[in-house]
Amino acid sequence: MAGDALLEARDLGITRAGRELFRALDLTLRPGDVLHLRGANGAGKTTLLRILAGLRRYGFAGRVTRRQTALFLAHDSAVKALLTPRENLRWHPSGERFEEAASVDRALASVGLYGYENVPAGHLSAGQQRRVNLARLFLSKRALWLLDEPFTAIDASGVAGLQAHLARHARAGGAIVLTSHQALAIDYPLRALDLDLVQGA
Repeated sequence: MAGDALLEARDLGITRAGRELFRALDLTLRPGDVLHLRGANGAGKTTLLRILAGLRRYGFAGRVTRRQTALFLAHDSAVKALLTPRENLRWHPSGERFEEAASVDRALASVGLYGYENVPAGHLSAGQQRRVNLARLFLSKRALWLLDEPFTAIDASGVAGLQAHLARHARAGGAIVLTSHQALAIDYPLRALDLDLVQGA
């Protein structure tokens, strides 16, 4: 891996149902990079994020090299209904664990869930469940974040708070790739990659 890059992808390509989604795609993510992944529905944005995260290990061309495991947050809330927000946050499928109750509670407060720590997640609204998952961003020590539609089902104040946190992460040397159908107002320089422009014919 060249230099201080956290992730490098070279000559990526994928075909779905006989249709080439993208090809010959190269990207490099270094500390401080924020990449907005754009494209129409079906362009392959989620597929590309899963490839970058190492969750899709076959069925595509090219290679990906990561300096460390990424924190990947999928489009769905990924919380277990029978567990409380506090219990949901104590583990992550990537293997990252957040055992300290005070830190977990601070993360929940940061996403507007103070007082909901012990309420079963199934009793929360869709937006609140989404915030439980997003609270991982206030706990993770991973430098590389891969976020699929992180602003879905949260209100304007939640969007503003999350965008401010993403900027803090990048300023601290983290790197982010995110998809979003919403206009971004992150107070930080963004790069954009439009998959519609690298699609096959």
